[in-house]
Amino acid sequence: MIRFLIRILVYFLSALIGIIVANLLLTDLTVDARDYILVAVIFALVQAILSPMMTNMVQKNASAFSGGVGIVSTLVALIVTVLISDGITIDGLTTWILAALIIWLAGAIAAFVLPFFLVKKAVGERRA
Repeated sequence: MIRFLIRILVYFLSALIGIIVANLLLTDLTVDARDYILVAVIFALVQAILSPMMTNMVQKNASAFSGGVGIVSTLVALIVTVLISDGITIDGLTTWILAALIIWLAGAIAAFVLPFFLVKKAVGERRA
């Protein structure tokens, strides 16, 4: 159960970090400061639902495209998040594409690095 909760936390924090990085780097992407958490929750939930579905669909029908599933599911999750939430706005096709790439890359890096910090903190707390 603890591992499951850590995975959920990492997934959410990865989405949040990706959105923050994209907001810092792209002037045509705006997230209201009070809505970061809501935007990240919506994005993470949509991404968690879409990604496995898209992966299965691509593996069955077009396995050559399986490497791009993460970026495409990030873009689709971003579109759904913008449609659902008033806390995020994106203007321009270039910004949409760059936002998907930045959120995907920053989220992937965060998802790789965060477990090390969380495990290190948990081990340190147990030793104390």
